[in-house]
Amino acid sequence: QVQLVESGGGLVQAGGSLRLSCAASGIFFSDDVMGWYRQPPGKQRELVATITSGGSTNYADSVKGRFTTSRDNAKNTVYLQMTMLKPEDTAVYYCNVRRNWANRILDYWGQGTQVTVSS
Repeated sequence: QVQLVESGGGLVQAGGSLRLSCAASGIFFSDDVMGWYRQPPGKQRELVATITSGGSTNYADSVKGRFTTSRDNAKNTVYLQMTMLKPEDTAVYYCNVRRNWANRILDYWGQGTQVTVSS
């Protein structure tokens, strides 16, 4: 099992920055991919960024050049540095661990942290 706890959300003005953290505990494997998703009000959950244990990253087009994800494998912690925030970045942000296990995809989720960007 994996437990994830996000922190760092809040209210920020457009153009500002926030840093989200996700502390993970439990059993981990080298192939686990950690990442961030978000769910804007009234919309479906969407990918923000992912990062492998080797440091390979993937970003949604809407956040490229503004958001950066990083990972501390020793601490089982993943970060999301968000800059040049826009009102459309307002959402609940969720930390995720995705695992390929016996040809099945297992997803573990944090409880989410609210990010609100005011115009």
